[in-house]
Amino acid sequence: MSDNRLSGNIPVDIGNLQKLRVLLLYGNKLYGEIPSCLSNSTSFFQLALFQNSLQGNIPSSLGKCQLLQQVSLAQNNLSGTIPKEVFSSSSLFYLDLSYNNLAGELPAEVGNLKNLEEFHASKNTLSGRIPSTLGSCVTLRFLNLDGNKFWGNLPATLANLRGVEELNLSHNNFSGRIPEYLDGFIFLNKLDLSFNDFEGTVPERGVFKNATVISVEGNNKLCGGIAELQLHSCNSKKGKRKGLTVVGKLILSISFGLLGLFVMLGVLYFCWSRKTTKVPPFRILGNSFPQLSYQSLLQATDGFSLSNLIGVGSFGSIYKGILDQSGKVVAVKVLNLQFCGASKSFIAECKAMKSIKHRNLVGILTACSSIDYQGNDFKALVYEFKVNGSLHEWLHPIGNGEGVHEEQRSLNLLQRLHIAIDVASALDYLHHHCWEPIVHCDLKPSNVLLDNEMTARVANFGLARFLPTATHESSANQSITIGLRGSVGYAPPEYGMGNEVSTSGDVYSYGILLLEMVTRKRPTDSMFTGSLTLHDFAKTALPEPVESIFDQTLIPQDQMGEASTSISSVRNQSSLSSHKIQECLISLLQVGIACSQEQATDRLDINEVRFSLVCIRQRTFFL
Repeated sequence: MSDNRLSGNIPVDIGNLQKLRVLLLYGNKLYGEIPSCLSNSTSFFQLALFQNSLQGNIPSSLGKCQLLQQVSLAQNNLSGTIPKEVFSSSSLFYLDLSYNNLAGELPAEVGNLKNLEEFHASKNTLSGRIPSTLGSCVTLRFLNLDGNKFWGNLPATLANLRGVEELNLSHNNFSGRIPEYLDGFIFLNKLDLSFNDFEGTVPERGVFKNATVISVEGNNKLCGGIAELQLHSCNSKKGKRKGLTVVGKLILSISFGLLGLFVMLGVLYFCWSRKTTKVPPFRILGNSFPQLSYQSLLQATDGFSLSNLIGVGSFGSIYKGILDQSGKVVAVKVLNLQFCGASKSFIAECKAMKSIKHRNLVGILTACSSIDYQGNDFKALVYEFKVNGSLHEWLHPIGNGEGVHEEQRSLNLLQRLHIAIDVASALDYLHHHCWEPIVHCDLKPSNVLLDNEMTARVANFGLARFLPTATHESSANQSITIGLRGSVGYAPPEYGMGNEVSTSGDVYSYGILLLEMVTRKRPTDSMFTGSLTLHDFAKTALPEPVESIFDQTLIPQDQMGEASTSISSVRNQSSLSSHKIQECLISLLQVGIACSQEQATDRLDINEVRFSLVCIRQRTFFL
């Protein structure tokens, strides 16, 4: 009922709709309070009430809706504090509270949102320090807290948010130095720190090299930075400090003395523990895998430097490395053991990888379970390095300012067919040809890597699950039940309801991946609001989809439909008619829709999928 002229209160009788999943009332003239009875529905997962005149507090009862994924209450007159219960749904990936009158501190419980991708709280009157727990939201891509009254230094834990693309902290009262970790955020393309009280030198690396994507104006104590920022030189401020008082010098001397004592005791304890505690060799993978030490991986990655960082995931970071022993280029996945589930992910991935081998799976070279030089536990997985990156990077390329243009990162139709068949082959092997059926649980384009021959390799088995043989037949009473698994947009709907993990869940993820390859639209695209999904978007286009639904790089440019387009590959250099390309794309669309049916029993088996794709490739390119 969005974008109408509805007015008055939201009726409390709405709580009688106990199977309500989605409520869209945005863009109206509603006022009064948000009914707390919305929590009566256990399957509620999307709430959009923005652009109204709603008042009062945000109901804490929303915390009972454990399946909530999207909540937008922006552009209302809501007041009071943000209830900590709102942050109890681990499946929440979109939260917009901006343009209200919310006050108080940001609750520390925000760190519970492990799958949060977007958080907007701009233009409120929130205050206090940014909670350090925000650094636990490692999947954050967009964080906007501008126009509030936050103060203090930015917490060091925000260094964990390496996947952030947009960060707006402007018009607050933040102070201290601009954290150096921000220049290591390789995906950051918009940074606004303007009108705060930051001081010191502005970094000149990373995002700070581009004056068009950063803003630091209104911070009168900042200096340095690139010339385009037009800040005064930091040297001009030297020599104006007053000397320390006698008391200050005494306190400083005592502090350094105590610090030295603690350092010395720490070193002695560390040396003693190294001698008395022998770390057992890592045996999960077996003796056939080479043993690598923490030191060798540290050297291979140049100290896990940001220049070698090639990816960030929920449980850790991936670095490119070169092993001294052989000169082999590898990918080192370092687990962040501070995050809940990271150790279990490590064990799951080791168990899955030690027993499987297929040309379309990324091969594991070894694993390392040791301690670092600070005495902390250290766990890492070492994989074959794939020079062509991930399928996600090819479907959604981002210019990096080093001459890599989008047209150089474009896949033609035959390449996409090859990749789709490769991924289906990998799943067919996991589901049908292992000693136990294995469910990947997190299939998506960023977990499909491409080698130098553009062969697809499925990676990242951190969520993989072994199933009893009977589970492969979808026996509900013998399958494993868990909470939400996989990534938002790719995980099947039954996982969100807490149902069992099964091979049909992988098929759903594969169907979404295939539709993304054909349309070049992410399942989390902003166009998919309300109940509209990528599956529905594709399904409504049949039986005769318009060309606009497909990735336009796959469509011939001749509007008359008689010209041909050249699809080049190693095996085939012939030209294809527009009709044949259209026919191929429609067939792929149909397969993707059949795989991503809402009901698990309606989906194809992956071996049927692979056979269908091979037939499509044969009749399109080789007949």
